[in-house]
Amino acid sequence: MGKTGFKNILHILIILIFNSFLAHSNAQNLSENKIVNDTIRKSDTVVLKKEQLEAVVQTKADNIRNDIPKKMTYLNKKAQVKYQDMQIDADYISIDWDKSLIFARGELDSLGKIKNPALATQGGKTYEYDEFTYNIKTRQAIAFNARTEESEGVIVAEKTKKYNDSVFFMRRGKYTTDEYFIKKKDTIADYYLLAPNIKLIKGKDKSQVITGPIQMYIEQVPTPLIMPFAILPFSDKRSAGILIPSFGEREDVGFFLNALGYYQPIGEHFDLKILTDIYTKGSWNLRPEVNYKKNYKYTGNFSADIGTTIRGIKGLSDYSKTGTYRIAWRHQQDSKANPFLTFSASVDVVSNKFYNNTVNNNYAFNQNNLNAQQNSSVSVVKRFLTLPITITGTSSYSQNFSTGLADLKLPVLNVAINQFYLFKPKTGIRQGLLENITVNTGLNLNNYVQTNEGELFRKPMWDKMQTGVKNNIALGTNTTIAKYFTFSLSANIDNALTTKTLTRNYNPLTNTVDDILNKKIAGYSSFSTSASLQTVLYGMLNFKKNSGIQAIRHMMTPQIGFTYSPDFSAPGFGYYKNYFNDRGEMTQYSIFDKGIVGSPNSGLVQAMSFSINNNLEMKVKSKKDSTGIKKIKIFESLNFNTNYNFAAPVYKWSMFTFSGQTTLFDKLNLNTGLTLEPYQIIFAPGEDIGIRTNNFGHFSIQGFNAQLSYPLSSAIFEKKDKEEISKKYHKKGEIRNENYYFDDDNYSQFSQPWTLNINAQYGYTRSLTRFGNKVASVGLDGSIKLTPFWNITGNLYYDVITKEIANTQLGFSRDQRSFTINFNWIPYGQYKVYDFFIGIKANILRDAVKYKDRSFTQPNAPF
Repeated sequence: MGKTGFKNILHILIILIFNSFLAHSNAQNLSENKIVNDTIRKSDTVVLKKEQLEAVVQTKADNIRNDIPKKMTYLNKKAQVKYQDMQIDADYISIDWDKSLIFARGELDSLGKIKNPALATQGGKTYEYDEFTYNIKTRQAIAFNARTEESEGVIVAEKTKKYNDSVFFMRRGKYTTDEYFIKKKDTIADYYLLAPNIKLIKGKDKSQVITGPIQMYIEQVPTPLIMPFAILPFSDKRSAGILIPSFGEREDVGFFLNALGYYQPIGEHFDLKILTDIYTKGSWNLRPEVNYKKNYKYTGNFSADIGTTIRGIKGLSDYSKTGTYRIAWRHQQDSKANPFLTFSASVDVVSNKFYNNTVNNNYAFNQNNLNAQQNSSVSVVKRFLTLPITITGTSSYSQNFSTGLADLKLPVLNVAINQFYLFKPKTGIRQGLLENITVNTGLNLNNYVQTNEGELFRKPMWDKMQTGVKNNIALGTNTTIAKYFTFSLSANIDNALTTKTLTRNYNPLTNTVDDILNKKIAGYSSFSTSASLQTVLYGMLNFKKNSGIQAIRHMMTPQIGFTYSPDFSAPGFGYYKNYFNDRGEMTQYSIFDKGIVGSPNSGLVQAMSFSINNNLEMKVKSKKDSTGIKKIKIFESLNFNTNYNFAAPVYKWSMFTFSGQTTLFDKLNLNTGLTLEPYQIIFAPGEDIGIRTNNFGHFSIQGFNAQLSYPLSSAIFEKKDKEEISKKYHKKGEIRNENYYFDDDNYSQFSQPWTLNINAQYGYTRSLTRFGNKVASVGLDGSIKLTPFWNITGNLYYDVITKEIANTQLGFSRDQRSFTINFNWIPYGQYKVYDFFIGIKANILRDAVKYKDRSFTQPNAPF
């Protein structure tokens, strides 16, 4: 007993001495008469000398064992160690006090594999590991199968070395943004980027990953997408990155990579994007773009599209090489910047055959290759706080691709005076014709020239430039007569001045009419006035109460007017001259023809105009409507117009025009137009062009057009009760099927929304010809969502006259959780092309390995 007591006392003394250095908190609970068991304790706090550690190491576990000789502490089950801002949670932790090393391991299953990882939390971030070794003094660590979450993604590495609190080195790291994998709904990511070596640099406001060679894996299958290096920035700010291309084939130029490029932010308000298109047959395209934005001030971008299109085989007859260019500038001022001075620009200058030769397939998919012309403009608008004046300065450039000519207006200055009342009463209540007289006036200065590409901004262009000034004064008034009639009066005065006049002669040597523009200042003044009387008539036809049709209502708006304008072609004005044509007939022309200020009216006008506008509606019984009555529009508008000129020597009646618009069955939109010639047209034998006679009453169709559109969708045919469906399909899917609902037999239910627009048009124009011209086409465009992740879109247009498919496009898109797959195909037409693209959806990789162009002009830009 004595020996045993001596041994116990010796143990107690050793523990007390050791705990005076390592366990200050527990030492307070010990007494000299208490025997301490060194195998099991619930909590322990260890303090080292200041020269060894800078803070207290706190430990906690279900089972804690201290091995004094080896200077080791072992923690089992719900083990936890805290040191400064570092916290380690694991199933097993060992502490080597001599080497200042902490080893942590996750929970093992029956087969010895990790089923619950160890956790380390530092700086508000949590890291997961299978095994983890941490040096308390140096704060360095080595971990195996570490899982590190950064921004929208996660990195899983076979081996990770923590060099310090800011730098981590990783071996065979996998990075993914798959939200199912991040939330641990799935044990395998649908995609990841694999790199043999990764360096993670953590900063206060941002972090970034720098890798060597990196390869994309989809569903654990390696893809050809390999990059020599990658920089993934974990920050809300814009960052540089490679732009991933689409690939495919175009029939005329070969296989391609489309939109391969690089994105680079420049400062706070600019960014740069450079894209390139590369084709196997030698064609190429370069597309730089600079975007800029300043909040509450302005936004815009500069872009260019420069390339060479090569078709055929060099040395053969079908070989061609065409250079193309496009230069564009967009600028939009924020409305809050300056309400009194606004500047905007939409400049788009292209080579004449750009859309037919460019290898940028976006123009084909967007149908820009059908453009007949291109317009550009720059404008400045100045308003005043105290003056009722608005000054607008505009420069415009319009290209016509069929003629190769361009219209340039440089500049156009318009000064408009706000509308005002000439005799405004002091009481503010206007009555009668006099007090209702309004005045609209302004001054327009125009510089215009029509030129071609080769003459642009050269001497021939400036020689052809025309300058014109025009002032317009419009007076108008109206009043009510006999309660039901509206009487209106108006007058229009034009004053114009121009620097070019026209001289027209017939040249018998060339058998052509020569037009010569003379550098001569000339002007004119013209005047016209009109009066009109209008009313509204209503008619109602009621049916029996039990009838399906309850009533038909007809609203008619007739109008009669009279217009007077002097004959400004009289010799006394000097506005018109004569020349002898090829048949020796004296022909009249205006010296202001082909000018920019227009020409005054030719011939005396004393014309009576007639117009009738109609609206026809019907009321029918309907069980679906809460009132039991439903309105159906038979004709929303049905209009008729013509006029009779008393002063005309021949053809006093003008064309009779009809137009109508209606919506049938709530969806079918129909627009029609009809033009009738009231005079007889006769044709000489063998002639296709007719002669208009003065024989009134022989009506013939000179023009007819009809456009029909019928939008359909799944919502129209939806007849199932949604509540019954929700009762039957009540189980929500899990993991990958969480967008589906299942019934008790595990059959899924999901909506398949679809749209289908049917368009048809028919046009007929005769214009004094024997047979006329016809245009007819039928078009379909629509979309269907096969599943919550599959979407198909397409369109088809068929020319009924030529019996050819005019335009067809088909597109598929697949949502793969973390990325999307897009496929677009044009099987017919000038461009036969397919395009395939895979892109990551996460914002962090839209900037680094870009899926979409994220710049200032996009709504999600971080500005």
